[in-house]
Amino acid sequence: MSVSAAAISANNALSANSTLPLVLAGPLLRKITPTGLTLWLATSRPVQLQLDLYPDGEDVRHFTAEQMQQYCQSIRSAGKLFLQLIYIPLQQPLPTARWIGYDLQLAAQPETDSNAPDQQPEWLSWRHWASDLVYPGRSTPGFVIQPKLHSLLHGSCRKPHYDAADGLLAADLHLQQTPAEQWPAVLLHSGDQVYADDVAAPMLRAIHQLIKQLDFADESLPCSTVSLASVLHHNQPHYYHRDSLLPKTAAGQAVLTQLFKGARKPVFTSDNARNHLISLAEVMTMYLLVWSPAGWLANATELTPDLSANLTEDEQQQYSQQQAVIRRFAAGLGNVRRVLAHLPGAMIFDDHDISDDWNLSAEWEQTAYQQPFSRRIIGNALIGYLLCQAWGNAPQRFSQDLLQQAELALHDSGTLQHQQLITELLRFNQWHYQWPTEPPLLVLDTRTRRWRSEQALANPSGLLDWEAISELQQDLIGHDAVVLVSPAPVFGVKLIEGIQRLFTLLGKPLMVDAENWMAHRGTAYALMNIFRHPKTPKHFIILSGDVHYSFVYEVNLRGRDRGPDIWQITSSGLKNEFPGRLLDILDRLNRWLYSPRSPLNWLTKRRRMRVVPHKPDNAKAGERLLNMAGIGLVELNADGSPKRVMQLGAKGQVVAFNINEDEARWE
Repeated sequence: MSVSAAAISANNALSANSTLPLVLAGPLLRKITPTGLTLWLATSRPVQLQLDLYPDGEDVRHFTAEQMQQYCQSIRSAGKLFLQLIYIPLQQPLPTARWIGYDLQLAAQPETDSNAPDQQPEWLSWRHWASDLVYPGRSTPGFVIQPKLHSLLHGSCRKPHYDAADGLLAADLHLQQTPAEQWPAVLLHSGDQVYADDVAAPMLRAIHQLIKQLDFADESLPCSTVSLASVLHHNQPHYYHRDSLLPKTAAGQAVLTQLFKGARKPVFTSDNARNHLISLAEVMTMYLLVWSPAGWLANATELTPDLSANLTEDEQQQYSQQQAVIRRFAAGLGNVRRVLAHLPGAMIFDDHDISDDWNLSAEWEQTAYQQPFSRRIIGNALIGYLLCQAWGNAPQRFSQDLLQQAELALHDSGTLQHQQLITELLRFNQWHYQWPTEPPLLVLDTRTRRWRSEQALANPSGLLDWEAISELQQDLIGHDAVVLVSPAPVFGVKLIEGIQRLFTLLGKPLMVDAENWMAHRGTAYALMNIFRHPKTPKHFIILSGDVHYSFVYEVNLRGRDRGPDIWQITSSGLKNEFPGRLLDILDRLNRWLYSPRSPLNWLTKRRRMRVVPHKPDNAKAGERLLNMAGIGLVELNADGSPKRVMQLGAKGQVVAFNINEDEARWE
């Protein structure tokens, strides 16, 4: 498989003076409302922009280059990388429930030459820089602003080198097969959009190849082995051995345990953090290569390692296997770019966007942030998240001053300004957000506002602290229904939570990713009190990811007679799965050990809840969890309760979740 010839031709047309295409990634639709339009774009040169909107049944709305200059903040990330952050407040609201085409036109700014005559801009539409961007039968890309949240797509955990089809391809297929007026209202990315801590060596090599062309400023690193990022990118990439860059001290060993864990985790996932992204250039380039085919075209997919990599025989074998998977991943990125250009995208980080088990415990934080090298690694990933994900969720929340600080950090990487920005972002507590959909979409930050354990620093922190939970309660008041996004499931698989609790008691929470809402008593009780509060919504839909399998639980609280109050809907992963045999064992054990008649279920009751599992319609006897990479589709009733829940596969598979009242149990 290869990237489409049409895409190659379109991009080569812009490459007369450079091997880089003009558009490196995007456009990505982000927050879209009738009164505001948000887009994200990455270009290889400074550009002028103009935009035409074509609402069905209305006159075209034209935004001139002068107007777009007011609405776009361009962030120069490298000599040949410019992020275009576009937010357009609309005085005349856009219509709902109808197609709105858009044509974003670019003109590369000419090279500065005082002797050259004034040049008229050459405006290039999507046909010139992404000829495969539109769906069949359409003359432009476009979107539909849905008046109600009648359906949505959601997914998490998109690991490029996991050998499964990309769930975003399933989203693209769904749009192809569905009339635009019935498209989902939002595409929700609920965590691990990138794996900063687990990068295949072929992907890391592609990142380094593209970095050479983008002309990043060099970054001084607080590392005695490799003091400059340019050495890491070109001469000493340390494929599979980045853990060796930590200092050979007690503090360095502590970071190795927390951040670059070198042992295989015995229950849930194998650790591969020896290829952790380190430099800011690596983080920014990673985003280009997971959202667009353009960077792969510029790379000419040069994934073969050179002799300087010094790979062992086992590493060479692993490299070859991952290389084949990465090439298949890159081949689908044209379709990925297309779906991201048509559905409003809401995003929130989970741990892998920054580092595995990020802020798991107070001990983790203390260890990681006190060591300069690990602090830089985490901070660089957070800067990338700010510029490539967070800004588009709530563009008015992030000040121009903060974005300018990020630009300065990219220009002078490793300087005091860079370090000050990292400190500011580590203190920032406004990553959560709300979109004014109907019902409203509330997206939780469960990573940076944690309730630290008062019993032991090593114990897992609560996913939200008291202040954050109090703010959540205020946000919920007055709504009949709400869609709540929690990257980790609020109501998880009881057996797996029990194993996590056991490892926590043994002082080894890192061994099993012991993160769940019930792991911290204070957070668990405060959250349950929100659900029981008489002024909070009648219907909660909780959307989650994180766990690498999918399931649906209907949860009723004792003493409530309003029907299905809470729905836990988990879709994971987009391109990741749980070890198949292990999940099958845990799934069946959970059903046997915690069945409604099981004494163990009664002995381990939490606060009184009736849990009704919804079985996948392809499940075999004893199975309740779905282990299939793909994307979740949720259709809602008029009252905000779920109507249908499905998992869509990239090859056209559709798995629905059916109710199973016989297995309802009180917890």
